[in-house]
Amino acid sequence: MDIDISSFITDFSNCCSKVQTKFFKKGEVITSYINKRNQFCILIKGKADLLRYDFNGNRTIVEHFSNNDIFGEVFYIISTNNELLVEAKSNCEVLFFIYNDIHKKCKINCKFHESVAEILPELILNKIMDLNMRIELLSKRTTREKLLSYFNIISSQKLTKSFILPFSLTDLADFLSVDRSAMMRELKLLKDDNFIKKEGNRITLLY
Repeated sequence: MDIDISSFITDFSNCCSKVQTKFFKKGEVITSYINKRNQFCILIKGKADLLRYDFNGNRTIVEHFSNNDIFGEVFYIISTNNELLVEAKSNCEVLFFIYNDIHKKCKINCKFHESVAEILPELILNKIMDLNMRIELLSKRTTREKLLSYFNIISSQKLTKSFILPFSLTDLADFLSVDRSAMMRELKLLKDDNFIKKEGNRITLLY
């Protein structure tokens, strides 16, 4: 089934009393993950990151979200005291829904509930694929392997060998869980070895 999330939101979200749509400016916290709240969100427009802060204040980008991506603590079992929050990387429009309400229609003929129950399996499948990609990246042992694996994934998604990174270089280092200075050195080596061409945040694969 091919899901048109934009049409689904436009057609049905306003008819459900259990749905909220909110707007956020760049840099604002969209939500924090709280155990047992079971919040389910769809990023209608914009870009956002799921950030983890450990006890020492170190930051890791766990996931990167763009238009029509889903997120929320319903997808995570909060088992540590590490802080997890979603931050807007651009101006964002977000739909909020409590997963517990998925089978509790706000009215007998609520089209939102009928439709979300139909598309939810594919939304979750897409989520699993994204998480598998993240695991694949983090399983790489070296900074070079992580960079090349990430570049290959973006190239496959964009169907081109030349693309603009969705991250700043600082955020890319956090996303790949590598030291930024070490990553910058490796990017230079990849350029010198003719693996890539780099112009600002545009990467062109040469292999």
